[in-house]
Amino acid sequence: MLEIKDIEKLAKLARIDLGEEQKKSYLKEIGAILNYVDQIKNAVSKLGEERKIPDLRNVARPDENPNQSGSNTETIVSEFPKKEGDYLKVKKIIEQ
Repeated sequence: MLEIKDIEKLAKLARIDLGEEQKKSYLKEIGAILNYVDQIKNAVSKLGEERKIPDLRNVARPDENPNQSGSNTETIVSEFPKKEGDYLKVKKIIEQ
């Protein structure tokens, strides 16, 4: 549990001057914050070990053997619903 001397030490480290009323106020506020943090720690510990976050790792595959440029163009163009020559016709989305 925090005491006034702890608040005085924090104020000295922060290089601020506090009056007696401010010290009492900060004692209550910081105590409430620490109690809330303690509740969160207890709630997290009650979830159990199965909720651990797995180790982070890169899951992207290396870009090996990419398709040759233009190898799928004819297939894509032939399956597109609207086209004009070699261009694919799409709905206008930009207004002037």
